[in-house]
Parts: sequence; C-alpha cells; structure tokens
Amino acid sequence: MPATINGTSGFGGNLTGNVTGNADTSTASTTATKLSTTTGDAPTYACRAWVNFDGTKDTTGAVSTSNTNRLIRGSGNVTSVLRNGPGDYTITFSTAMPDANYAAMVTGDLNFSVIYNAGPFGTIAAASLRIGTQAGSSGAAGDLGQVCIAIFR
Repeated sequence: MPATINGTSGFGGNLTGNVTGNADTSTASTTATKLSTTTGDAPTYACRAWVNFDGTKDTTGAVSTSNTNRLIRGSGNVTSVLRNGPGDYTITFSTAMPDANYAAMVTGDLNFSVIYNAGPFGTIAAASLRIGTQAGSSGAAGDLGQVCIAIFR
C-alpha cells in the first residue's frame, strides 16, 4: 500500500514508497481473522486449535515407547503432545481456551479406535486436553501412528 513518511530526525525531507510486511503489534492487541465465506443466518465458528501427530514416535521422529513429547506433523495453537503412557496423550494449547466448554473432534488410524474423555484418561481443561487411544479391537490402550484433533469453541 502506498505510504508517505514525513522525515524529521535524520531524514532531512519527505520519503515516499511502498510499505510491505507485518505491522508492528507490540503495543496493539491482535484479533484473529473472521471467516465470512459461509451463507445463511447461522454463525460460523472457527477451529481454535488443531494437531496431527504420530503417537508412536518422539519429537526426533524415532519410534519410542518412552513417556515423552510426540512427533507433531502439523498444528495450530498446540505447543506439545505428551505421551503419558500407552495410548494416553496430553495435548497442551499454546493459548488456553476461555474455559473447558469446548468440543474436541478426534480421529485416528482407520483400523483403530480413538477414545476421547473416557476411562482413566479424558481430562478436559482450558489449557490442555487428555485423550486415550485403543490399538485394535481388543480395547487395550495403544499408541497410534496418526491422531488428529480439532478444537471448536
């Protein structure tokens, strides 16, 4: 966008040019982009956090059964995914939700089951979400190679 900068200290005159790049938000509050491509009267709600991770691998990409952070393939507003035990993960948000009243959509490998908010796992908090996954039809907790989570609030 065209801009004119009136120089005083050290410039000795007026400067005119194009301004590109990011705005300085160090002293201003930022607002997320609003979605407006839908039609109809119902409101549109954006995903507040999402993650696609490999529950079988640590952050280096090595297969691991240690209780460490997991390999994140892609994410938004997620800091880490911690393996607490077999098939037991805590997802920590970069910016907490306003409260724990959000909806979590959880999917996993097609041949396995994902349990959300069930059994000894399933803890919902403003700053994190704990889920459990099953490996196979036996119902036993187990790590999955692909788990995807989307948070709506």
